[in-house]
Amino acid sequence: MIWNLGLLCLTAALGAVHAGPIRSSGKLGEKPAPREEVNVLMFGVIQLSESLNYVYETTGAKIERIHRTLKNHEGTLQKLGKQAELAAEVEKQMKEVIQLLQAQMFQDKALTQKAKEQLSSLERDEEELKTKVQKLETFINNHTPTSIKELQERAQMHSNMLKGLQLLNQLHKENIETQNEHLSQLETMSEAVEQS
Repeated sequence: MIWNLGLLCLTAALGAVHAGPIRSSGKLGEKPAPREEVNVLMFGVIQLSESLNYVYETTGAKIERIHRTLKNHEGTLQKLGKQAELAAEVEKQMKEVIQLLQAQMFQDKALTQKAKEQLSSLERDEEELKTKVQKLETFINNHTPTSIKELQERAQMHSNMLKGLQLLNQLHKENIETQNEHLSQLETMSEAVEQS
């Protein structure tokens, strides 16, 4: 377009040079511009129009490149925004998991403490029963009872109670060990989540 405009101006200028009246300034010896100067002027106009055309084309290409770059950057910014939203959601979920793990650990610690107290109480009861059984056996061995059968039944009953307490004591020990393992796993998971 600029090239066409330049040619149009050049044509108009040439037409004006050839068709226009020769003005007289009143000075003698003044001649119309030589053809060489007109050619130089025309060449300058052509060069100018080519330069303008080049600037126009390169500017259009640059604007197109800038437009494409801006679109690419806009897409990248949108992706980054989505990634930031996703990262925030993941962080929120991780915090919730950590809170749940901490609450579970607190609850398991309380249960373990309670089980330990029950185990201690059972161990004390077991020791007391052992002492009573030993005293009873000593009594049976040292005295001639009127009813040995009754004493044997009592001893058997105490022995059965002692076995039951021992079994209960064993179950509580296993329960505490299981809860301790569970606590260790929860602590490991909590540390892993906090580190990530």
